Amino acid sequence: MTRFAAALVLVVATVGLLRWRRPAWYWLTFGITFAVVRVLFRYASVMDACGLTVPPSRWRLALARMANRPVPGPRAPRILRVRPTRTGLVLRLKLRAGQDAFDVAASCDRLRHSFAMYGVTSRELRSGVVEIRMTGYDVLKRVQMPAKTDARPMRVPVALREDGSVHYRDYRSIPHALTLGATESGKSVYQRNLVAALAPQRVALVGIDCKQGVELFPLARRFSALADNPDSAADLLDALVARMEGVYQLIRAEQRITADVPDAEIAADIWSLPEDLRPVPIVVLVDEVAELALFANKEQEKRRDRIITALVRLAQLGRAAGIYLEICGQRFGSELGKGITMLRAQLTGRTAHRVNDETSANMAFGDIAPDAVLAAIQIPTDLPGVAVTGDSTGGWARIRAPHTSLRQAVNTCNRHAHLTPDLPELAPFRPVLPGAPAAVPVPLSKTAPATA
Repeated sequence: MTRFAAALVLVVATVGLLRWRRPAWYWLTFGITFAVVRVLFRYASVMDACGLTVPPSRWRLALARMANRPVPGPRAPRILRVRPTRTGLVLRLKLRAGQDAFDVAASCDRLRHSFAMYGVTSRELRSGVVEIRMTGYDVLKRVQMPAKTDARPMRVPVALREDGSVHYRDYRSIPHALTLGATESGKSVYQRNLVAALAPQRVALVGIDCKQGVELFPLARRFSALADNPDSAADLLDALVARMEGVYQLIRAEQRITADVPDAEIAADIWSLPEDLRPVPIVVLVDEVAELALFANKEQEKRRDRIITALVRLAQLGRAAGIYLEICGQRFGSELGKGITMLRAQLTGRTAHRVNDETSANMAFGDIAPDAVLAAIQIPTDLPGVAVTGDSTGGWARIRAPHTSLRQAVNTCNRHAHLTPDLPELAPFRPVLPGAPAAVPVPLSKTAPATA
């Protein structure tokens, strides 16, 4: 008996220590079992307390009267599946007649308390079927990305969502994005993760860093072009616009719109072209957009208008030509001048780290997800890297990128430096580094010559 008591005390102490110091290990060893038992045991009573039940149907009441049986009680949504994950549980529910997915979403906070979980979110999969994702611990406190992710061409994992799922940056579905964040908010780490994830892919990286290149220059071996001041940035953006026009000429020449060609094969963007003709896609990273919009005299004002006009043109027309924008900044507001709100309207993806004022949060989410504004200004200062992300659908979520040091990002870029395409239009802006491996020139397409 003494040995059994000692073993029991040791197990309880181990469980408590794991839950305190290693919540992920606790969840994988003990937490999953406890949570599944707790959810299944409390399910009916919790759904009734949260108002997620419906009264019995008339035919069940009539059948009970005919059989002289007790009146049946209210019915909760039927559980279709319970799936444990590395961070929590996923419940798939079949709603009863008369129930709505909004009712489940409105009860998420009460479900979190009732099931003793850290977080609960819901989404509608299809009509009458709702998925509830529960997290057993704070996954954003210590971000651990899963070993396997669903990375695809132009779709890279960059952060972890608060529900335990992976947050992807998908350029095919959301071509342009805006990322805001004050100093020491984690914006630079998010940008490093993005560059490191794009480095192994067949893509050209173009950087504009007006802080004399201190953020992006260490990663320059993987960049096809890099500008470190507003004057060179203006010329670089003009070169990108010229390349965009050349790509459109290539698409026009290869549209294949004759009567004997099926409609599915008609090209309207670079992804409709055959792989041997497809130009290399370009991701343009602007590290501090406010530096491009500031001016002190008439000459700088002309340069500013030229830069903003080129950015707006790339945002409006660049998607089909395979040119994607990543606009970053500490501050983004209408006081930056004309054209800024027009540029913002083209940036579908929005990510806001901790900001110093509510106006910046409003510029990020005020037009797409007003609820996200309050969440963005409530990000604590002691959790750098936590951000709120949203898009034009109105949905938003909290995310946090894993900490990636500058050395780790540099090593990744150096390891894939041989994949850096040398674009003729951007050759004057190619960063020159001592000891850099020579890049193989890549024309506009593999069979067609580059258009000047």
